[in-house]
Amino acid sequence: MMIDDDKFKDSSQNIYDNQTFFDGYKKLRDNPDSANILEEKPALFSLAPDLTDKAVLDLGCGYGENCAKFKCLGASRVEGIDISEKMLDVAKNENTGIEFINADMSDLSCVDGRFDVVFSSLAIHYIKDFDSFVASVSRILADGGVFIFSQEHPLTTAPPAGASWTRDGNGNVLSYNLMGYMRSGQRSTTWIVDNVIKYHRPFSE
Repeated sequence: MMIDDDKFKDSSQNIYDNQTFFDGYKKLRDNPDSANILEEKPALFSLAPDLTDKAVLDLGCGYGENCAKFKCLGASRVEGIDISEKMLDVAKNENTGIEFINADMSDLSCVDGRFDVVFSSLAIHYIKDFDSFVASVSRILADGGVFIFSQEHPLTTAPPAGASWTRDGNGNVLSYNLMGYMRSGQRSTTWIVDNVIKYHRPFSE
C-alpha cells in the first residue's frame, strides 16, 4: 500500500494518517502486554528529572498519553507536537490543559519559548538529518534542560528494504535479516503497511 499525503510532502512521511496504518498501530499500542508499555516507557520515564513546575515538550506525542503523565507528575506547561492529524484528534479528545500542535517535529520553528525537558518516544528514527534536529532541540532547551528520547534499535532499522524477518510457510520466524548495519541512511520497510520510511544510524553515529 502506497501513501499519498501532500500536506507534509517536503518533510517527514506522514504514515500515521493512513487509515490502515493508523488502525493497525492503535491495535498494537492498545495491547497492555506491548513492549512499549512494559519496557520502553518505564525505562524512558526513569530518566526524567523531577517535573514539578517544569515546562515539557513531547516530540512525536501521538495520542498524548505521555503528555498526560507529565501533567500528573507536576509539569506546569506541557506541549505536544505530532505530524498526524488523526493522532492529535485522539490526543485532544482525551486530554485537557495541554497544547497540541500539528507539525513535523523535524522543523521546530513553530515552537515558542524554551523547555526544561524535551521528550520523544520512539520517533527519532523518522528524522532524516539527526545533527540538525539535535541542534534545533538544543535551541529550545532552557539552561540546564535535558533531552530524553528513545528510538528503534539500529539492529531493527538496518535492513535496507522489505521485511526484517524471514519466516517459513506457516509464519514462524526462521531468522532476522541483519544487513547494511554500517550503511546509514533512508530505509523503506514493511511495518503494518509497505513503504514505511525510516532513517538508520549505527550507534557510532
